[in-house]
Amino acid sequence: MASWYLCKIRYQKQDEAGSLQTINEVYLIDSVSFTEAEAKCYKLIVTGASDFSVDSITRMRLADLFTYEEGEQWFKAKVIYFSVDDKSGKEKKIVNYMLVNADGIQQAIDRVNEQMKGFLIPYEMTDMVLTLILDVFPHTSDEDAEQEIPANLRPLSEVLAERGITEEEYLQEQEEDH
Repeated sequence: MASWYLCKIRYQKQDEAGSLQTINEVYLIDSVSFTEAEAKCYKLIVTGASDFSVDSITRMRLADLFTYEEGEQWFKAKVIYFSVDDKSGKEKKIVNYMLVNADGIQQAIDRVNEQMKGFLIPYEMTDMVLTLILDVFPHTSDEDAEQEIPANLRPLSEVLAERGITEEEYLQEQEEDH
């Protein structure tokens, strides 16, 4: 399950008149921790502007994220599910938040309803709010792949080739040592 972090950044940008203008922007980043979210902010969002800084990082609780090709704005929906408690037999409400991109509030409502149409439990959408989020960065498997191997490390196959032994011989040596 994704852990979403709302990252607020601030930087200075020179406007057309030549004066510096402070820009505040908000991004949503899928990360394992606050530290990783901050690192991703610097890696993904740095604009080359002066005084770039991450002002705050807060965890954002989301049940679902719906992305579409079209839609410049991000809307946060509050959806309440109604279910019956098995033990007490009482109706209970489960509150979930969802994020969807759309060009307007009606389109956002329609998109959430479209995503929920196959849902078997009754639900009610109580809020739909325009957020300040400019972009969303979900976790991608490319992030793991693009980490560079440090210069002092080499593939095991190269080291074994220099030694003139096979990988099977190496594994046998390791078993004997332990």
